[in-house]
Amino acid sequence: MSTFKRLLVNTLVANITTTFLSWGLAFWVYLVTESVLIASIVSGSSMLAGALCGAVFGAIVDANRKKTAMVISSSVTGVAFSAAGLVYLAVPVTDWNRPWFWVFAGLVLVGSLAGTLRSIALSTTVTLLIPADRRDKANGMVGTVNGLAHLVTSVLSGLSVGFLGMGGTVAIAVVLTVVVLGHLLVAIRIDEERPHRVGRQHHLDLRGSWQTMRGVPGLVPLVLFSTFNNLIMGVFMTLLDPYGLNLFSVQSWGIVLGVTSIGFIAGGAIVARFGLGRSPLRILLLANVAIAVIGLTIAIREWQSLLVLGMLGFMLVVPFAEAAEQTILQRVVPFETQGRIFGFAHSIESASTPIAAFAIGPIAQFLAVPYMNSGGANPTLTWLLGEGHSRGLALTFVIGSTIMLIVVLLAFLTTTYRRLTHEYAAVTATPELVPA
Repeated sequence: MSTFKRLLVNTLVANITTTFLSWGLAFWVYLVTESVLIASIVSGSSMLAGALCGAVFGAIVDANRKKTAMVISSSVTGVAFSAAGLVYLAVPVTDWNRPWFWVFAGLVLVGSLAGTLRSIALSTTVTLLIPADRRDKANGMVGTVNGLAHLVTSVLSGLSVGFLGMGGTVAIAVVLTVVVLGHLLVAIRIDEERPHRVGRQHHLDLRGSWQTMRGVPGLVPLVLFSTFNNLIMGVFMTLLDPYGLNLFSVQSWGIVLGVTSIGFIAGGAIVARFGLGRSPLRILLLANVAIAVIGLTIAIREWQSLLVLGMLGFMLVVPFAEAAEQTILQRVVPFETQGRIFGFAHSIESASTPIAAFAIGPIAQFLAVPYMNSGGANPTLTWLLGEGHSRGLALTFVIGSTIMLIVVLLAFLTTTYRRLTHEYAAVTATPELVPA
């Protein structure tokens, strides 16, 4: 547990670093382009790259010691962020019609994307270091760390971009990455045997990963359910910053994101203290019901207070959903293949998010916003959405949340839900798959 706690501290700083710069990029892109479309393209590109690389990262985790995978992650982040800083200093990058804008944004996204490799490795270290009956609480601790990183970076990103500009923001990220890498190399030791390589077992093997997933009853439908939810969440993620920046200044919006991140910390702390009970799958579905209800109400009026309260509730619930899925996978998937399965599941689940981002940007920009700003739409939907500059974005929130709520409620009635619940109960009644 002491090793795990040191690893969490290192992960906290690493997450602060990558999120700090990726959020700063999101704020900066919208401010310099004033375009929902361009912001959605940058956001969607990041999500698409994450989806494509998940299986590769999983293979790297299974093929190496977990600390080695984390060192690779921090090294790639440091190189990419440093290169982005050099580009920012050398050439103008504020005009999205010129290639250097996209080169700069791409380097920042590559450095941030490398953090996914660390996240997959961290999920497997929970299995490696923590006994099975305490993993739900350990996953809650991970959620608390993620929430704390979210709080710090959301406040600092807005303030940094507002007062220091993007150049200063990149410089801070480079320094923090060096600190993380040095601490990881010097202060953390994880006792783990070198993974045994047999043929293609630890290479990128999508077919083998798919067959392993199919071997666990109900696991494929669980991943597909999360994929659908990520499709809807992609709508929220793409539109939240433009919506928030219409109601707040960039500095204030960063503070709002930081304050509401208390929900992440509180949710993770509750899971760490009390666990998830006997049925993590039920908790997962209930959490998604709550997220859909929050999405329905968060933007029905153009009120700052409503947006803040809705985001606080959303962030309180998310750690329950994330911890539930991680706990299920850690228990039903053999340790030696967890990297590939976590990575493969991440690729499948994340693939839907960029689709939503690329689709929703043009829909919001050219359909929803003009429709709600036209005089003919007001008498029809004013009773539901009120009046204001961002009612088109609000309409998109409501439609996406309604679809999500219907699907989640239907999931409770499926045989897959009952099958995976029984499978988890059966596995927890047997001896540990891989002793921690």
